[in-house]
Amino acid sequence: MLLIISIVEIMNKKNHQFLIYLLGALTVLYASSCAPAYVPNVINTPMLSNKGEFQATVNAGLAGFDPQLSYAITDHIGVMLNGSFANRTSDSTDDFHKHIFVEIGSGYYKKIGTSGRFEAYGGAGFGKLQAEYENELWMARSDVNSLRFFIQPAIGASTDIFDGSFAARFVVLNLKQESESNTGIFIEPALTAKVGYKYAKAVFQFGLALPLNSNTIEFNYQPFLFSVGLQATLGRKWE
Repeated sequence: MLLIISIVEIMNKKNHQFLIYLLGALTVLYASSCAPAYVPNVINTPMLSNKGEFQATVNAGLAGFDPQLSYAITDHIGVMLNGSFANRTSDSTDDFHKHIFVEIGSGYYKKIGTSGRFEAYGGAGFGKLQAEYENELWMARSDVNSLRFFIQPAIGASTDIFDGSFAARFVVLNLKQESESNTGIFIEPALTAKVGYKYAKAVFQFGLALPLNSNTIEFNYQPFLFSVGLQATLGRKWE
């Protein structure tokens, strides 16, 4: 939570170059990650408040274009639908990356006092990824189908102006390429900050993808999560 506050303070000081430099550095790392077969999507942390609340979010970042929908079907049960899409090519080389990924989830949320929030979601998703990366030393290719299951607890706070949360997504991922398959287990901690006023907020997220079975993983993966986006909220009962 302190890190989230620090990010907001930096933004309030109009030091936007920090985000530009960070995005640039992560983009360079992404480009050199040897045709990753797994690119984690943006973590959806809605921090819902009441039955009937609906959120629609669009994100852009290292994973590509990530739309998200969330809805509270009761005062404690929420559902979500998330996607991730990318189609990147190089003008000077044959390098490319494209993927499509869709997941659904449901879970429990609870208000803690006026502003505090706790939530835990679980779900599953599937997708397709193709990529090629080549330099003077090596060439790497990926053409995989993915099936992923996740459990995602999160804690945070939500106000009219600011939402902040820390989530830890636990992932079991199976990738299949032709007749070969491999399973990876990841923990993906992420900090999310949402700044605006009530119905519309800018969204910022930074996180990591950390393998728990690195000795048996046989595929490359993108180790960072970074995105910026916009969120619209309807149906919330504001305090």
